Amino acid sequence: MYSRFLLAVALLLHTSLSWAQGWQAQYHGVMLQGFYWDSFVDSRWTALEAQADELSEFYQLVWIPQSGHCGDHNSMGYDDLYWFENYNSTFGSEAELRSMISTFRSKGIGTIADVVINHRATMPGTWMTFPMETRDGKTYTMTPADVCRNDDGGKTLTNAEVAPTGANDTGEDWDGFRDLDHTSANVQAIVKAYLDFLLNDLGYVGFRYDMVKGYSPNFTGLYNQSAQPQFSVGEYWDGSVAPLKAWVNGTAVDGVPQSAVFDFALKYRLRDYCNSGTGWNNLESGALCYEDGMAQYSVTFVDNHDTYGRNNDSETRRNILAANAFVLASPGTPCLYLPHWKLYKTELKQMIYARQLAKVHNMSERNVVVSGKANQYAATTTGSDGAQLLVIMGAQSFPEALAESDFVNVTSGENYSLHLSRTAETAWTTVPSGTYEQAFDVVLQAITAADNAELVYTLDGSAPTASSTRVVNGTAISITNDCTLRVALLKDGAVSGEVRRRYAVKGFEPYTITIYTNADQVGWTTINYHTWGDYRTDTSWPGQRIGRRHSAAGKTWWAHDYDITRSDDMVNLVFSTNNGSPQTIDIVAVTETKYYEISAETNGQGKHLVNDVTAQTGISSPIINANNPVCVYSLTGQLLRRDGSVSQALQGLPRGIYIVNGKKVKR
Repeated sequence: MYSRFLLAVALLLHTSLSWAQGWQAQYHGVMLQGFYWDSFVDSRWTALEAQADELSEFYQLVWIPQSGHCGDHNSMGYDDLYWFENYNSTFGSEAELRSMISTFRSKGIGTIADVVINHRATMPGTWMTFPMETRDGKTYTMTPADVCRNDDGGKTLTNAEVAPTGANDTGEDWDGFRDLDHTSANVQAIVKAYLDFLLNDLGYVGFRYDMVKGYSPNFTGLYNQSAQPQFSVGEYWDGSVAPLKAWVNGTAVDGVPQSAVFDFALKYRLRDYCNSGTGWNNLESGALCYEDGMAQYSVTFVDNHDTYGRNNDSETRRNILAANAFVLASPGTPCLYLPHWKLYKTELKQMIYARQLAKVHNMSERNVVVSGKANQYAATTTGSDGAQLLVIMGAQSFPEALAESDFVNVTSGENYSLHLSRTAETAWTTVPSGTYEQAFDVVLQAITAADNAELVYTLDGSAPTASSTRVVNGTAISITNDCTLRVALLKDGAVSGEVRRRYAVKGFEPYTITIYTNADQVGWTTINYHTWGDYRTDTSWPGQRIGRRHSAAGKTWWAHDYDITRSDDMVNLVFSTNNGSPQTIDIVAVTETKYYEISAETNGQGKHLVNDVTAQTGISSPIINANNPVCVYSLTGQLLRRDGSVSQALQGLPRGIYIVNGKKVKR
């Protein structure tokens, strides 16, 4: 009994220590940055939650935008205003946020909060008025004594309605919003309460600290020691190893670092050699993840919201897949970027599988096997069970220092390849889990040192056994419908090394939606529809002036049809009048027929709010238009309805796809 007690205490101490170290040691997970600049469609909480099943197979952490309310405008969260009371943001409501975090947690994904505490926005029209908020019966607010005296290079001292009286900034000044004085006891108390709220109320598992150059690193240590997040990473934007290492060590409490940091040093080396396509041998050094004792605290990445797609010289423009392959085959914790994930999902999935099967973690040993050749770099990273993941960058000749027969090439492309050592003892498939629009073949491979290994598989989700369908290495099987493929090695009658792939085969059929708009509350006599998106062509402002109108229940509705041409197609709209002013707020990610009423109420930018009244108007109140009868057929060709308009003809039918006047329409 006593020994069991000691074991329990030891486990408890180990868990507490791993949390106190800022980033877990020997961590096997991969993180996704679930947003990019102005990703107001892709990063909606509902949109991210809908991908939870797919994401959970590849990511253990998802970093999302700062989720508090920042005012009545589209905001990425870096003008953070509310910390406790208002979580209705650009990306969704508080209920949607909580639902997403809960769903992620149920699928094994931890959510990382974007924590912006270097600075804070003030109430509209003020320099120095912060919101007053209450949590658990305690009221929190900040005052001029909590703002750095030299904020905004002294402009706040000169221009604010009340002068700041805090201490001078302990880090770099930033000209925008109020820089918080972290030496203030009030600031420290509020930040600690805020972080506790994020973890223990909203359900986040850790923090990404924004702009940590703006205040002394010891405060990150102070806050993390109090909050005890499972994960913490700071954005110390510097391309040199020494400052990154100094910041990590600066967060230490009792000699133990309290946070990881983004490995900008590696990011910039990758950018330089990927963009030039030469000098791959220089990848052997110049990164925090290669420094002794620092790999645990290195979060590696290729690009982020600040370095990508904003006319920024920091961006990696070429060899993007090669850069991601390098990151996924290296020590440190990889953080992949949402635009890359969207563009190269199939390739990145295979890379993540390779890392998973080699059991590479953030402290894995790296061994450079080629660095002398000017156009090649190769290194192995050893996983927790001894298997190796080999990455070859640049020229793809196999390294002479290794035996090619000891490895299997699992994925490759321009200037990169990844190889698993046969000691991984696992099955492999050439097609990752996912949704595909047509049937496909997948090749089953055996990665093993055994000469007599075969493969066994099932397609119904059951565990493969020695009596399951048996094939030789390299066999291709056809996937024609939704299934769960489970394939494993068969050696001397024993099954091992199983992998699982979930496939959905869903052919897409284009269809048409109609957007109806009523402007009675604002009295507009003309209306423009402005749209944007990957597959929209009518995107110039103020858009298309709509002439088609219908009447229903005493109201006039403008109407316009949009063809949905791909499975990831959607319509994003803004309504306006005259030459584009006044206008409404953005309406995003519309994929089915909708009815909108433009409200007389406006947001803080003077844009009219829009109410979705589809449930009331689109279903219960038919649109009257008897000029041309509309015929509705099922997909099997059965005539279901003949009526005066599309909406009237579809009224009361179950949701689905119908043939309306020769075109597919989604109800």
